[in-house]
Amino acid sequence: MKILPLSKELTKYLQKHKLEKKFIKQKEFFEGNAFHPSLETEILAPKHLRIWSFRIDKKYRAIFIFRTNNTIEILDINNHYK
Repeated sequence: MKILPLSKELTKYLQKHKLEKKFIKQKEFFEGNAFHPSLETEILAPKHLRIWSFRIDKKYRAIFIFRTNNTIEILDINNHYK
């Protein structure tokens, strides 16, 4: 599974919240196994929209969709508890 390059906005968000290293680590897990236990990958409600998330750390999650050719696009990175 390959993660498409992040938008400039998401890259800035990672930098602002000092999440770059954590994101890279989780990205490597994801690209090896999209359902690695530390990612806690899950489909979000409503399920028919097919929007998923995986954990960056205990507080932040990446929101994504599956694309063609074994790729995903990250739509957002946010504070899971806000």
